[in-house]
Amino acid sequence: MPIVPPRLDDRSFEDLVDELVARIPGHTPEWTHPRVGDPGRTLLELFAWLADTILYRANLIPERQRLAFLRLLGIRMRPAAAATGLVAVRYPESERKLQPTVVLRPLATVKGPATFETRAELTVPHVFGEVYCKRPLTDDERTGMAKLLPGLRRVYGLDANETASFYKTTPVFPGGAAEPAGFDLATRAVDRCLWIALLAPKVDPVPPQTSAAAAAAAVTALREDFEGKTTGAPRVLSVGIAPAIVVPELFEDIGPRARVPHTWEIIVQSPAGAEPTYQRLAVARDTTMGLTRTGVVELVMPGGGIDVPADDVRKDLHAGVGDRPPRLDDPDRASRLVAWIRLRPTARVESLALAWASVHAVEIEHRTTATGVVIGESNGTADQEMRLPSRSVEEDSLEIEVEEPGLGYRGWQRIDDLVFAGRDDVVFELDAEAGTIRFGDGARGRIPGSGMRVRVARARAGGGSAGNLPPGTLKEIDAFTVTGVRPGKLEVLQRLATTGGKNAETLAEAERRIPATLRHGERAVTADDYRRLAAETPGVTLGRVEVLPRFKPHQRREDVPGVVSVMALPFSGSLRAPNPRADRPMLEAVHAHLDARRPLAGELYVIGCEYVPVGVGVGITIREGFGREAVINAVREILGRFLWPLPPGGPNGAGWPIARSVRDREIEVVVAQVPGVETILGVRLFSAGALVKLPPRGDGSMGAARYERVLTPRGSAAQSSASAEAQRFVALEGGGAPVELVLRPWQLPELLGVVVDADGAVPTDLHASPDPFAGERGIAVPVVPEVC
Repeated sequence: MPIVPPRLDDRSFEDLVDELVARIPGHTPEWTHPRVGDPGRTLLELFAWLADTILYRANLIPERQRLAFLRLLGIRMRPAAAATGLVAVRYPESERKLQPTVVLRPLATVKGPATFETRAELTVPHVFGEVYCKRPLTDDERTGMAKLLPGLRRVYGLDANETASFYKTTPVFPGGAAEPAGFDLATRAVDRCLWIALLAPKVDPVPPQTSAAAAAAAVTALREDFEGKTTGAPRVLSVGIAPAIVVPELFEDIGPRARVPHTWEIIVQSPAGAEPTYQRLAVARDTTMGLTRTGVVELVMPGGGIDVPADDVRKDLHAGVGDRPPRLDDPDRASRLVAWIRLRPTARVESLALAWASVHAVEIEHRTTATGVVIGESNGTADQEMRLPSRSVEEDSLEIEVEEPGLGYRGWQRIDDLVFAGRDDVVFELDAEAGTIRFGDGARGRIPGSGMRVRVARARAGGGSAGNLPPGTLKEIDAFTVTGVRPGKLEVLQRLATTGGKNAETLAEAERRIPATLRHGERAVTADDYRRLAAETPGVTLGRVEVLPRFKPHQRREDVPGVVSVMALPFSGSLRAPNPRADRPMLEAVHAHLDARRPLAGELYVIGCEYVPVGVGVGITIREGFGREAVINAVREILGRFLWPLPPGGPNGAGWPIARSVRDREIEVVVAQVPGVETILGVRLFSAGALVKLPPRGDGSMGAARYERVLTPRGSAAQSSASAEAQRFVALEGGGAPVELVLRPWQLPELLGVVVDADGAVPTDLHASPDPFAGERGIAVPVVPEVC
């Protein structure tokens, strides 16, 4: 029988009142009508309330024992994970008076439905960043300019053997909005570069006729500030970068990614009429790990000479040509241009997709910081436990100080387990989820002196799913400059969602984890160990984990000793296509969690799965009295659930089993379960891609027509040469025999189309379903500008 902790007394307040009222005839028969409101009835209810309170406290005893048992096992409940994100901080566009550059302290408060803190110092000059690229012309634009483009070659003096790459200056991330699919510099920019224009604010001139002079003065003042002429040291410019989150190749290596070779450059003064001179910017800090993750790049501005080439073709005919920055045909922007900063790959890359980029960016985290808080006074006993100001404490940020006679406060160190502490070690043990610390007993860790105060020098705490906010939620910041004064009015631009927040573990969740923890002991040995440890990856919510022992994904070889592949799929609350796909950050998190726990001699791979496109055509007749559309929709719903890869889908409610073929006869049985289906005229399976027909099984059973999809690597010559016909759905014909689509252990079906014919025929195609598939550059040449 199951082990369920009993309640010591399950009577409620109402039960106690009813029991007392039922005893009245036996003890006081003269009290014939104990109605509500009588003084005697009120006394009974008061007694029942006091008894109910006592019973509630008594029923907490089993929970206390369960917590004590967890502590004896050394299993602590997991603290909340904090959501993180990127925001840009700037002066409002409505501010028309040039404001001084401010340097904000770390841990500034960003306000919203959840409170966040900035992770680093941030320099905010009064400039606005706009991102541009040199976009190649579309086919329609080339057609419309067919007579004009040859003339541009002559205007710019290009030789016959020089290739002209005509472009239009195009904003990237207009208005600061993110592009989730990503802007790929390698394919969508003729020079493979990202250009950031730093613009001075629109300053109100006094008097109005001096607008050009006012703009020039603001540009000059900002350049001098960047170069350090006002402070004695060059400024730091923070650029936020968010690489596009993509689904990795099926058998791509998952682990720390190689940094993208790149450089940041700024244009400095060069001789008149000469090509622009680019100076490489030093990187003070890079949390993007070489453009492989979302973070901030801090660029040290040059000590002098910031300049920009002329944008007016009437002053410089070659404006925007070749290696020059993209030409801005807007006179207002051109007059406010402070500097051009360029992000350029330094090696050939096949793809460099960015979802967002902006200046004045800073990383934020859903935590709050407490400093200098006295939490208690030592009584000189062993194993003292003190409570911190908050729960779900960030372990690395916690600093505890204990008062020493005549010496003031002295820092003590955190240790994972006091069992390993020495007699005189000044250490403490932390329970991050509960927000408590515990000191030693004199033999294992020193005891704080009697009467000595204990304080938190610094502690960051918080987190939870409440921090997962959509873009545009955070708009205010409460900050101080490094000199301790409040800056002018600043605004927050949150263009990316904050992610990664997860609530603290509950007692019930911790109890469910006990058996698995005792079995695997934080070491992955058996397939069940890998499965359970992967599901426990912090900050990741998985919908399904499958372990493929002895499978090496790169060669698709099975039965390879010492190799373990873990297939991980994210959680999805839907039962409709597209199926959930694991992106690279998720697979990297699972790989990092398992890699620290795998055997030293083992070889670990964490992969997604290959989805095999499946279409189903069903011919049915409907019973009289049932609605046509209701029955057809019910057939689609039941097939979607039957072929779904995650629980509660699949034949057994655990998702589609791995290495299980999709058979038309099984689908026929599933459709027959739908109320209102009278007869099934037939089922036809469809699939897409490179299909091969396998020989029938040699086990003497009925020979089914067996098909298998061959994976064509993305970007390979075989895939690029494949015709559009081969990418479309084709029917799997069996010639009257059963049909099955064979799936390998790393493959799962993806139902992309269901066509139900209720008029007495079996569909022969899936026209009603959506189709799921869809040289070196030369000299950059802008198209004709608009000049009066």
